[in-house]
Amino acid sequence: MARNGMPLGGDRILTSICNMMERGNGLGSGFAAYGIYPDFKDYWCFHIMYNETKGIETTENYLEQKFHIIHSEPIPTKRVRSLFYTPRLHRYFLKVQEKTLEKEIYSLTEEDFIIKTVMFINKNIKDSFVFSSGKNMGIFKGVGQPDEIGEFYKILDYKGYIWLSHNRFPTNTVAWWGGAHPFGILDWSVVHNGEISSYGINRRYLENSGYFCTLFTDTEVITYLFDLLYRKHKHDFQTIGDILAPPFWFQIERVEDENCRRILKSLRIVYASALVNGPFGVIVANSESMVGMTDRIKLRPLVAGEDDEFYYIASEEAAIRIIGGPTKNIFQVEAGKPVIFKVKWQR
Repeated sequence: MARNGMPLGGDRILTSICNMMERGNGLGSGFAAYGIYPDFKDYWCFHIMYNETKGIETTENYLEQKFHIIHSEPIPTKRVRSLFYTPRLHRYFLKVQEKTLEKEIYSLTEEDFIIKTVMFINKNIKDSFVFSSGKNMGIFKGVGQPDEIGEFYKILDYKGYIWLSHNRFPTNTVAWWGGAHPFGILDWSVVHNGEISSYGINRRYLENSGYFCTLFTDTEVITYLFDLLYRKHKHDFQTIGDILAPPFWFQIERVEDENCRRILKSLRIVYASALVNGPFGVIVANSESMVGMTDRIKLRPLVAGEDDEFYYIASEEAAIRIIGGPTKNIFQVEAGKPVIFKVKWQR
């Protein structure tokens, strides 16, 4: 993350993730970038992958009923010989139609309507998957090594003020283009290392609020939980950390401050189904923030750092050192406690 919000090229994030090439097995990698569409910054940008040509017509007909399509085009790509299969990839810059606002959003925010649209396409339109749906940001991912996916999507052609990347080694879910990381909804993007053993109960909890997991991997629940808790329930990141990775009951009982102890108990009771169990380390970003956190006993590594220009979060210090130069204050992220960086916009 650029501390002052000034855009930087994709070369640094590509160098960083390729320094951890051996941590993946070629079955998934990807990138998220913020600030990359300044000419369309006020419009929702859908990145959609199609497995079949028929899905393009069906999806575009659906979008035309709900939105003004300001601009659409295939996502620019480059042929990479080592990528044996690539889906059809398109991007759409959208503005919700006024009649849609009047008819369908009377009880929803515009953001809720975007989520409703994404969920409908991913659930109901065969072979069509929206994998990015924010404003002035985009996710680029697929099945391949980081250098292959970076070359395929021409990552070096983009400039953004926040960059996320991931190199995947899937252990219990299928390797496919939609299942690679980052995951996203609205302007959220998430990369995750670990295994969410509470996926089933988390998924059912989210369905009560209109979020449906359709991409066949546990990371999806973390993405939707952040949107639900931050945007809809208005919790700050510190409180979200206490919900997703709360202290154990015996630790809560030892908290001396009575009010703090009462709040922690209430969060555990009210949000029992949002507790994320299992080993995990995640980096989460939106248009203003970058947050890193782990499970409550830190079964997956996570480090953070900063210098005069940038904030960094990574699963390994080497990923920071190779691009950070004289990086200051590299530190281990505390178990279950989010480290929070925010953009300080240059005026």
